[in-house]
Amino acid sequence: MIYNLQDTTTLHNGVKMPWFGLGVFKVEEGPELVNAVKTAIINGYRSIDTAAIYGNEEGVGQGIREGIKEAGISREELFVTSKVWNADLGYESTIAAYTTSLKKLDLEYLDLYLIHWPVEAKYKEAWRALETIYTKGQVKAIGVSNFQIHHLQDLMKDAKIKPMINQVEFHPRLTQKDLQVFCQEQGIQLEAWSPLMQGQLLEDEILKEIATKYNKSVAQVILRWDLQNEVVTIPKSTKEHRIVENSSIFDFVLTDEDMKKIDEMNENHRVGPDPDNFDF
Repeated sequence: MIYNLQDTTTLHNGVKMPWFGLGVFKVEEGPELVNAVKTAIINGYRSIDTAAIYGNEEGVGQGIREGIKEAGISREELFVTSKVWNADLGYESTIAAYTTSLKKLDLEYLDLYLIHWPVEAKYKEAWRALETIYTKGQVKAIGVSNFQIHHLQDLMKDAKIKPMINQVEFHPRLTQKDLQVFCQEQGIQLEAWSPLMQGQLLEDEILKEIATKYNKSVAQVILRWDLQNEVVTIPKSTKEHRIVENSSIFDFVLTDEDMKKIDEMNENHRVGPDPDNFDF
């Protein structure tokens, strides 16, 4: 069972990754971003997730530096993730993109580096680059994002190293059970982006009823459901009270019955692009 904000899952290479972190998708460079990252770290978050395409790695880096200082912790206590964008998927270009991300974040290494989308005919070369970066000890763990089962199978046919993470859209309307089972069987840790379905689930009657029962918010119930599904989760917020509220999910446990109720909300409904049909 996951008891506190700093509890970790052990990836298949032995690296420990926090179950819970802060996502910064669509948060623009500027004081709001820096403050959100800093606030999260001060309030006990130890995992921060960004990506090259978000265009905010510099602000995230600043927030990390300020947060570390105020929280009195070391860089090694944090788990920082970024992702290589589609335009950079190639062997040399992926290695160059990693170096660029480090520079912008002003960090010496990342804890996790992901291929952001499974661009056909490109992700295998990018994966080879990630394997090189990993083998050289320049990153603690490597993985993918938005990969379906067939993408993973295709990648692993030629891969020397199996992905440690698959970060996908995951929420009560998109439970991706087959993918979850496949990843568990393969020892690949599933991670949820958009766990709150970009806020679209916050007024759902079923979830509101469950939330009332536990005296929690709908967001807290969904995030707890993630963790009880053994899925790493990284909700986005820039407001301090939300950052604190989102992480206050370690003092209750959803019953099997309530877990089942939430599982049954699945409609295979995406708010993000379809990994089998995107054009960017």
